[in-house]
Amino acid sequence: MKLRKLALAASLATLGLSSLITAPAYAQAKEQFFPVLVYRTGAYGPNGTPWANGYIDYFKLVNAKGGMNGVKIIFEECEFGYATDRGVECYERLKGKHGGATLVQPLSTGVTFALTEKAATDKIPLITAGYGRSESQNGAVFAWNFPLLGTYWVGADVAIQHIAKKEGGFDKLKGKKIALVYHDSPYGKEPIPLLQERAKMHGFDVQLLPVAHPGVEQKATWLQIRQNKPDYVLLWGWGVMNSTSLKEAQATGYPREKMYGIWWAGAEPDVKDVGAGAKGYNALALQHGAEPNSKVVKDILAMVHGKSQGTGPKEEVGQVLYMRGVLSSMLAIEGVKKAQERHGRGKIMSGEQVRWGLENLDLDQKALDGLGFAGVMRPVQTSCLDHMGSSWVRVHTWDGAKWNFSSDWYQADEKVIRPMVMLASGRYAEEKKLKPRTPEECKQ
Repeated sequence: MKLRKLALAASLATLGLSSLITAPAYAQAKEQFFPVLVYRTGAYGPNGTPWANGYIDYFKLVNAKGGMNGVKIIFEECEFGYATDRGVECYERLKGKHGGATLVQPLSTGVTFALTEKAATDKIPLITAGYGRSESQNGAVFAWNFPLLGTYWVGADVAIQHIAKKEGGFDKLKGKKIALVYHDSPYGKEPIPLLQERAKMHGFDVQLLPVAHPGVEQKATWLQIRQNKPDYVLLWGWGVMNSTSLKEAQATGYPREKMYGIWWAGAEPDVKDVGAGAKGYNALALQHGAEPNSKVVKDILAMVHGKSQGTGPKEEVGQVLYMRGVLSSMLAIEGVKKAQERHGRGKIMSGEQVRWGLENLDLDQKALDGLGFAGVMRPVQTSCLDHMGSSWVRVHTWDGAKWNFSSDWYQADEKVIRPMVMLASGRYAEEKKLKPRTPEECKQ
């Protein structure tokens, strides 16, 4: 585990004495504690590291600007190597430190599944922006899970919408073959129900091709693709699996322009080693892409890296996964600030209070512009019953050197997704003997 404590005052920051802050100082200061579950090592480290760096750099930026209405942020990393059991251990180790965890971002669908009941018992919100349980959009049942901005059902739905648009309409999908190359884990399996539902609606065939952890052995998978000749390939990979898939596609001659990755398979680490060989490869974007010219990036470069306090290399600032971390951090902090509006500005918020804040997020364009996220993402508004708040997605394409947006905005079709969410969350509530919250209970 790696401990990172931010300085409480400019004088300490200047002198580099943050490591000398004592326990009594914690008791006296106004500090909000955020556990940071990370994986900087192993097969998924190249992808997990930039997310963690962006997540922490935004904490540092907020502290440099005075904190959350005067409340400073402290955090502690715990390395879990993308292993579910170690992720749970990290959660248990950190949840009670420094006055208690504000919230937790598991950065793993497997860990999210494992923590869903624990977090509810501990009254600690889970933010799973762009991952986790797709049915947890229903806050009436999943009162502590927040799949903000999108789920894998959202991603799969938009992928099919985009393919249909390219083909000339949903009716043109009949008889098509769409292969799903997926990480054989809870993460990779999440889109399957949505794809099967869309397949029934439009008459295309879904071919399921699981890839075992960590994803470096895919010869048999791509032999099947070469034999079956799917019209499109959806890639639900992570870490080294993504670049391996692209290399195998190149080796077998499968057109990269017919490949669409989920947002965890559409960043710089996935394509940099393939380079021109990945040209034409597409991926869904969880609203943002690479955002080197955004105001928030300029602020981080000036106020964090410019003061030699950056968490990672300066050149990654603004890249796709770094921005995912920044955006995830911002959503967490805005949840705390929203809670402060109700429970007291300048005060430390409990997990229950932060849950209320996350259920009442209302980040309109003016708010996003003020935070430095103009052009990076669209407004998001949550409620007690809708813990996702937004389902906007774009497509970006690798040109051999960089990612470029290549589509207009799509929005997932709630007529398709909402019935699935309600059915799956209802089954979960029945299985766990949970009574869903009513709108009246939500107001409390």
